[in-house]
Amino acid sequence: MNAAVLCVGRLRERHWREAADEYEKRLSRYGRFEEIEIPDLPEPANASDADRTRVMREEGAGLLRRIREDDEVIALCIDGKALSSVAFAQLLSEAERSGRRQVFVIGGSLGLAPEVVRRADRKLSFSPMTFPHQLARVMLLEQIYRGCKINAGEKYHK
Repeated sequence: MNAAVLCVGRLRERHWREAADEYEKRLSRYGRFEEIEIPDLPEPANASDADRTRVMREEGAGLLRRIREDDEVIALCIDGKALSSVAFAQLLSEAERSGRRQVFVIGGSLGLAPEVVRRADRKLSFSPMTFPHQLARVMLLEQIYRGCKINAGEKYHK
């Protein structure tokens, strides 16, 4: 596995950071994995649509600077494709065979800039529901870990 989770903002609360750290530790036995955080920008009080667009685009530019030309980019979007854990494991396996680094991108509180979504090779959704970004990140790490276990032929909970 050669993968990264690229996201806007830090995990500030201890329980989210501990959960993410645990999954990252577990993932280390399956190959190269990194978590890349870019700063989230404050949304001005009484922000206009133009202010929100500016913040989203600036965060998007920061994300795009961390994506390599040959990366396979998977953007987490509400309108993305929902996969079963087994289908997600197959997605991880395909990328491993291709030799490309898979980069899963999670946007900030305003979402992903259109430029980032256009750069994505795939769009992935956990649900039509909206989740806090911290929870989405932990859920993604858990699914990457589960996918690695499935691909390794190891037991996993169904």
